[in-house]
Amino acid sequence: MDLRYEFHNELDQIYGKDEVDSFFCITMEHYLGLNRFKLAMAPDQLIKTEDTKVITDVLIQLKKHRPIQYILGQAEFFGLKFMVDEHVLIPRQETEELVALVIAHGKTLKSDRKRLNILDIGTGSGCIAISLAKNIPYANVYALDVSKDALVVAKENAKRNNAAVEFINANILDEDSWNLNYANSDLDILVSNPPYVRHLEKASMKPNVLENEPGLALFVENDDPLLFYRKITDFATQKLKKGGQLFFEINQYLGAETKQLLHKENFSQITLRKDLNGNDRMLTAEKI
Repeated sequence: MDLRYEFHNELDQIYGKDEVDSFFCITMEHYLGLNRFKLAMAPDQLIKTEDTKVITDVLIQLKKHRPIQYILGQAEFFGLKFMVDEHVLIPRQETEELVALVIAHGKTLKSDRKRLNILDIGTGSGCIAISLAKNIPYANVYALDVSKDALVVAKENAKRNNAAVEFINANILDEDSWNLNYANSDLDILVSNPPYVRHLEKASMKPNVLENEPGLALFVENDDPLLFYRKITDFATQKLKKGGQLFFEINQYLGAETKQLLHKENFSQITLRKDLNGNDRMLTAEKI
């Protein structure tokens, strides 16, 4: 059986030739240790029957629009490998850009006498918090999520990546949880990639996202799309130290509105930043 041909024959009309070729190579390397170079050097290499069955099963799941990361049970983010399942969002390139901004700022604070305190709100798989802990070793990193199932995944990822992160199960929308011990110390950095997709935007989303990734981590009501940003900003006004930095990943269609929200609060140096695709994707601000 020509597995590459089968992948393209079954999936090209759904995903496009280039993405299908990427799926095939990722699958072959994950299960059989055959990277692109090895596949190119020996395209006709014989594959055992039991391995053929595994690869074919991946094809079947892809045909049903299941994301390749959930099929393989892992995703790469900021040079690290993360376990992922349907309880957490699949880490995305845009979020890597957010992490890079936080790390760059963290390095400017390295000369401070005490360790930095960083909080990641809505941590999901833990990709942001763990990447920060690995790249800013002089920081105390905390990570919060309302989902206990997501935190199971995040804790496993911290263990796999040997990262020191303290995880908290709490709902940022519940102000009674704001006085937990983790929040009593002044925060130097607060970062969040909260739910920001309006239900009205579902029509433009691909089935592999809409039918698989957790809605709890994705969607907000059409009539209050900035709910999480408003609550997190209120939290930040209380818990960020003077000069502390707030980093948001945002809905590309609501950049001006989110920026205006920060203007109304006690923040300065508010900067709306575009991602590599030219979309408004990140907001940074400083507490006065």
